Amino acid sequence: MTFFEQFAKVCNTIEHISSSLEITTNVANYLKEVSDEELPIVTRFIMGHVFPVWSNKELGIGPNLLYSAISKTSSLPVKRIQGLVKETGDVGLALEKAIVSGKTHLKFFSEDEQLSIKEVYSRFENISELNGKGSQEAKIKNLQYLFSLAKPTEIVYLSRLSIEELRIGVGEGLVRNAIAEAFNVPSDLVERGILLTNDPGLVALKAKQEGRQGLSELGVMIKRPLRMMLAQIGPGINETIKEMGLVAVEWKYDGARVQIHKNENEITIYSRKLEDVTSSLPDLQESIKSNVSAKSVILDGEAVAMGKNNRPMAFQEILRRFRRKYDISTTAEQIPLYLNLFDILYLNGESLIDIPLARRREKLEEICDESIVAKQTITDDPAVIEMIYKEALSAGHEGVMLKNPDSFYSPGKRGKNWLKMKPIMETLDLVVIGGEWGEGRRTKFIGSYLLACRDPNTEKFLPIGRVGTGISDEQLEDLTKLFKEMIILENGIHADFEPKIVFEVAFDEIQKSPNYESGYALRFPRLVNVRSDKSIEDSDTIERIEQLYIGQKGR
Repeated sequence: MTFFEQFAKVCNTIEHISSSLEITTNVANYLKEVSDEELPIVTRFIMGHVFPVWSNKELGIGPNLLYSAISKTSSLPVKRIQGLVKETGDVGLALEKAIVSGKTHLKFFSEDEQLSIKEVYSRFENISELNGKGSQEAKIKNLQYLFSLAKPTEIVYLSRLSIEELRIGVGEGLVRNAIAEAFNVPSDLVERGILLTNDPGLVALKAKQEGRQGLSELGVMIKRPLRMMLAQIGPGINETIKEMGLVAVEWKYDGARVQIHKNENEITIYSRKLEDVTSSLPDLQESIKSNVSAKSVILDGEAVAMGKNNRPMAFQEILRRFRRKYDISTTAEQIPLYLNLFDILYLNGESLIDIPLARRREKLEEICDESIVAKQTITDDPAVIEMIYKEALSAGHEGVMLKNPDSFYSPGKRGKNWLKMKPIMETLDLVVIGGEWGEGRRTKFIGSYLLACRDPNTEKFLPIGRVGTGISDEQLEDLTKLFKEMIILENGIHADFEPKIVFEVAFDEIQKSPNYESGYALRFPRLVNVRSDKSIEDSDTIERIEQLYIGQKGR
């Protein structure tokens, strides 16, 4: 049995190391020490995750609930705890200070009763299952129990883990390398396993128990969503034809990406973030049952909300469907969704990701009614592509996708085999990490938002600028309600948020700047969309920022 204190000590050590190689070795050594049962848990914990990203389980613990639990544990008022957060600038350190300084009759820091990794995980599981009336109080009691047994160092990392914001600089890249080092397996096989399963914990266990062979056998499975293949901006029609030869042309629908898993009559629908949204989309479930003949299949496509004028409805209307938990049938009538399937990844026990797109398309058409399949044209004629492009725009959609008919399906990868062509300017998907309260008539609202790109190796968020334009008064109120629940720290008009929300932002230019940690700044940024369908792992990286900067004006 591994105690949580050991995990906390490893985190504390890592937090004070700057070398990625040294961090990797520390993580690898720790992974080697824990039992097979604990390995999947600590692999996720070290990244700041409790459950696999695709799991239905969610902690649902925000800063306010966490502060309430610490208040009950320490007998300090919530306002005093919030003050400590302001003083320290760190949730974990603040809550450690609160409990240590506010000790009451509760039994603290017992040597006889220590928290284990399994106990912490079990309590988190209990919390994830709580909902409805009285659930908040029950969550607080579970947290109170954990904090009452935790030692000071444990409190720091238990607090951060509760809101899944560990802040020790261990991201997927480091964990991939640590698994490879710990169990002497190739890092590319580890990466492949993570992309296919979306569960580094499962991959770590497979690497430990079965080595290279076990990792090689990891594949596509029903009800275990794999990451969706991504597209990048294309260089133009002629350049694409020159590169690909024949091009598979499809409309780029103005909708929301879905991955559908069908096993007999059981349908599971995952969003782009790989969240299970099945219960919110009964109309899509019925459409799949009626129009897909395969016994077991995984499909990739786009769900589009169509209005009475036969035009796609606003993206935010689609997200209303995805987030709906109550009165679902009425909302489905108001915002009807239609499927446009464009790929098939698995069919009746066989993975299809390693066969060419053209062959996958044949299988898709064999098992699906044409009414739910996106139209595709294969051509090398620029005029035909231009015509399809104009038709898509005329119908209210975003443009076209240009795909290589010979390409395999690459989970989680963005490359030259899938290109998007649309008329709007370049945009970035950036994580919101802070904000500032407004002035004048906007005093009650958060008026601007601090944006950050992602360092994929450390999973740190690097500030790149602020956005305050492109936000309507209605959005201003809605966003303020949303982010008020995510405030970790306030200092005057400035607030730090849990990094959970992605903004799609347009801009005129990327500039070098010493004012932001990324080293770059956006000229005239404006909000295009709140991308509730994207996770922070989908946000743009510092490498993409650098590529775009170099590509500007022939730099």
